[in-house]
Amino acid sequence: MFLYRLALLCAAGAAAVLLAACDPGATGEAGDTAASAGVTYSCCADTDVDSPYYPGQVVSVLWTVESTNGPATGAAAQVELSASLTGPYATVGQLKSAPEDSTNAAEYVTFTAPPVRPSGTPGEKPVSTILISSDAGPGYYNLTTAMKQGGQTVGGASIIRVVTPAARHPA
Repeated sequence: MFLYRLALLCAAGAAAVLLAACDPGATGEAGDTAASAGVTYSCCADTDVDSPYYPGQVVSVLWTVESTNGPATGAAAQVELSASLTGPYATVGQLKSAPEDSTNAAEYVTFTAPPVRPSGTPGEKPVSTILISSDAGPGYYNLTTAMKQGGQTVGGASIIRVVTPAARHPA
């Protein structure tokens, strides 16, 4: 399952960030957030990442915001949600073992969604949209998502498979 959760808990004067499951390279402080209140951002239902995608198709990264235990205290800094796809990798194993700086390698391309700045209203459903180029190669793509607020960034990753148009309609 590629479901992970980004949680944002706001405390008076400063934001504390809690990440339930994320990329090990993510930054942010979990600290004493249990008593804090705010909103939680979740991303990527199984159906969003388990379906094959095709060159020229749009990947919709569906974010969900939910209230946590009680109202937030103090003013929260603006949240920015981001998403990108990098690939293609020949296998899932190759993607998972690739060094972090491989996203800049010439054999890979990155498709990036414009940043989304949600209001934090309970029930809001922000969407990041990533257009897969019509000439994208088939393979596995690293879907990375991140939430930035108040100088802290937390993120996670999933795997998206892009197949050729011929795979869409086999003979």
